[in-house]
Amino acid sequence: MSLLVVGLSHRSAPVSVLERAALAPEARGKLLQDAVSAEPVTEAAVLSTCNRIELYADVDKFHAGVAELSTLLARHGAAGLEELTPYLYVHYEDRAVHHLFSVACGLDSMVVGEGQILGQIKDALAVAQELHTAGRLLNDLFQQALRVGKRAHSETGIDKAGQSLVTFGLEQLAGGDVESWARGKRALVIGAGSMSSLAATTLVRAGVGELAVANRTVERAERLVRILTEPGGPGAVSGLGARAVAMTSVPQELALADIVVSCTGATGLVLAGEMVAAARQDNPAPLALLDLAMPRDIDAAVHRIEGAHLVDIESLADASADAPMAADVDKVRGIVSDEVAAFGAAQRAAHITPTVVALRTMAADVVSGEIARLDGRLPDLDDKQRAEITQTVRRVVDKLLHAPTVRVKQLASEPGGAGYADALRELFDLDPETVAAVSRADTRDARERA
Repeated sequence: MSLLVVGLSHRSAPVSVLERAALAPEARGKLLQDAVSAEPVTEAAVLSTCNRIELYADVDKFHAGVAELSTLLARHGAAGLEELTPYLYVHYEDRAVHHLFSVACGLDSMVVGEGQILGQIKDALAVAQELHTAGRLLNDLFQQALRVGKRAHSETGIDKAGQSLVTFGLEQLAGGDVESWARGKRALVIGAGSMSSLAATTLVRAGVGELAVANRTVERAERLVRILTEPGGPGAVSGLGARAVAMTSVPQELALADIVVSCTGATGLVLAGEMVAAARQDNPAPLALLDLAMPRDIDAAVHRIEGAHLVDIESLADASADAPMAADVDKVRGIVSDEVAAFGAAQRAAHITPTVVALRTMAADVVSGEIARLDGRLPDLDDKQRAEITQTVRRVVDKLLHAPTVRVKQLASEPGGAGYADALRELFDLDPETVAAVSRADTRDARERA
């Protein structure tokens, strides 16, 4: 396993750097394609959220891989390599697995234990599969990460350690109970992606009286409104007044709103300070704003506008640093450690499989050759006799190979067991190209299944 991850997050970099390093949705696909085109990289996946950008890859050279992935992150974001380098972290092999599993469990989230990261990991895998940049290693890794995250949430109380970023942000605005604070208020949600949809759903369940959803593509906003208000939806019982609006209507909607949540993929500001100030003149009631976008949607100057209360990623990071951690966090860490060991053992065992397959293929070829020679020496054998002899020889070979191949897989799965594949190839004089061909076929099959 030559798994490498290079990235930065709210734990390693200030928000200003994260904003500049953020990837636009269309840039992620180009980043992955450029990554697998690079000489040291065979597979790649990118995990890009509001507070982390991480590039995962299967590489054949560590130092060249680090240099290449770092350069690609800088090239596809808006920050130069010199600006990014002090904030980048690097994890390799088992440490990279440990990192992703910890991320999947919410241990590395801004709000410990939040579960939304699982959806983001699932999306990252889906993109890599769609572009065929994920092979056997990254498919196995990300699918296992999803299982580990689900296990942590089902077997421990990690959910009690924190909430989603949306809930945490609204609690910061409310200064306490969100439901009593939001009930009857008018809300504006800007964006219709996963985070915005979660925010809209949370506000509706908290009892807001009116909701406007603005999005660049109005059809997506309309779809979200339908989901919220359809029979059985969270807004159906309360008789919520919800509507979809175009982005051009945001200034007017802003003047009507008591609560604003924004999370778009825009690369520039969506709400400038002047726009918020103008809305405050038309409506002097207190205005609460939650900016969950990276880079930010709402001008930081809003902090200085009287009557406007802005909570953004930077202030959430400061607030979450003091959030209490549940005792179950230790249990999750134990789960992560166990799962990392199990994943490493499975990968090491899989590493020797092509060698075992090549050995059995060679043995089958030897059997076929010897049966052909026997046919030449004993041409009078009938079909029944020939079949019985062939079956007997194959059983002998299978029995001779069974114990050593099973044992070598067990030994290879243990730490330091990578050398057993080399020993097997040396002892049986296996053609390295034959083993490599099996490995390539396995990788090709994994890509096709993805």
